[in-house]
Amino acid sequence: MLKQKKVAFLGAGSMAEAMISGVVKSGKMHTENVYVTNKSNEARLERLASRYGVKAMPQDELPYEDIDLFILAMKPKGAAGALAALKDKIRPGQVVVSVLAGISTGFMEGNLKSGQQVVRVMPNTSSMIQESATAMSPGRYASNENVEDVKELLTSMGKVFRIEEGQMDIFTGLAGSGPAYFYYLMEHMERVGRENGMDEKVAREIIAQTILGAAKMIMEKDETPEVLRKNVTSPNGTTASGLNALSEYNGGTAIAQAVNQAAKRSREINEELEGVLVPS
Repeated sequence: MLKQKKVAFLGAGSMAEAMISGVVKSGKMHTENVYVTNKSNEARLERLASRYGVKAMPQDELPYEDIDLFILAMKPKGAAGALAALKDKIRPGQVVVSVLAGISTGFMEGNLKSGQQVVRVMPNTSSMIQESATAMSPGRYASNENVEDVKELLTSMGKVFRIEEGQMDIFTGLAGSGPAYFYYLMEHMERVGRENGMDEKVAREIIAQTILGAAKMIMEKDETPEVLRKNVTSPNGTTASGLNALSEYNGGTAIAQAVNQAAKRSREINEELEGVLVPS
C-alpha cells in the first residue's frame, strides 16, 4: 500500500516538483515519507521542503535502506552516475523508477545488481497540473505489488497507461510531445482571432475551452474521433469548409508526420544516450 511506503526523488527539478506536488495534494502519501535530494543546490531543496513539507537532504544523508521507491529525476546525462551510486546501496526488493527520456529498463538493469526491480516511466508536461498522460513499462524483475505502488504514485499526476517498452517511442510522439502540437495549433488559431479584431486573451480562452470540450467528448462518449467529426460537419457548412482547407493544405499529413518524427527522434536519443552513458 503506497501510503506506507517511502519514496526518494534523486533530483529536484521541475519534474520532481510536479510529482511531489501531485502526491502531496492527492494525500496518497505522508509527507514525512517523501524525500528529495540533489547534488548541490541546497536552496532548491530548502524551497521544496518549505513548500511541500517533504524531507530534503544531501544525497549522502539519504536513508537508503529505508526507501521503497527511488525516482531518478535528474538530467539524463546523470543517470549512469546515479545508478552506479545506487548499485551497492539497495536491495532487490527496492524499486528504481526512471522518469528520464532515453533510459530503458534494460539499461537500468544492466547497471544495477542482478534481479533489481526497475520501472520506466514517461510523463508529459501536464503533470504540473495533475493532468499528465503517463506511460509506464516495468522491467523483468518488477513485482506486481511494486508495479501497482508505482502506478498509484503516478496517478497523482494524471492518467497512467501501462504499455510495452517497445511502444515508448510512439508514446513519446503521441503524448510526450503531444501538448506542444496543441499549443502550436492554438498559437495559429489565436493569431487568426487577433487579426480579425478579437482580444487575444479572449481568443485564447475560447480556443482552450473548445479543445477542452472536444477532449471531454472523446473521454465521455463511445464514438470515435472520426464519428464525432462527422456528427458536427454539415454538408456545405462552415465546419466542412474549414475541414476542406485542412485537407487541401495537408493538415492530416502534417499531424501524422509530427508524431512519426518525434517517435523517430525518441529512438535516436535512446540509442545516443545508451551508447555514451556507461558508468565508470
